[in-house]
Amino acid sequence: MKRTATAVWQGSGKEGSGYLNTKSGVLERTNYSYKSRFEDGKGTNPEELIAAAHSGCFTMALTFKLGEAGYTAGELQTECAIDFQDGTIVESHLKLKAEVEGIEEDEFDKIVNDAKENCPISKVLNTKITLEYTLN
Repeated sequence: MKRTATAVWQGSGKEGSGYLNTKSGVLERTNYSYKSRFEDGKGTNPEELIAAAHSGCFTMALTFKLGEAGYTAGELQTECAIDFQDGTIVESHLKLKAEVEGIEEDEFDKIVNDAKENCPISKVLNTKITLEYTLN
């Protein structure tokens, strides 16, 4: 299975702008620019997209690992914060709110950390990955 996306850029690095497309159509001429990456401009940026990918991948991996252990989540909500400093992603921090009926804290801790370490996006990121969670 291969997934594809296309970036188009016009102009210089600071004054130019571009857009992103995905084959699925979820991103279609989605704007990105210097301002959306380094300031508060309208549009997205690569780090925001990595945060979305990491939170989605981790949450789905956790769902499958809970299922393998015999649990079904009521709701999992994951926020991911990508820390981008001096041109380098230095950390991806996952913050999870989980509702999983009947699971003990120690078992959940093992499962959630396994998902953090083994989701495909975690494996591809060459950075520190941290996790905090609340279990209800």
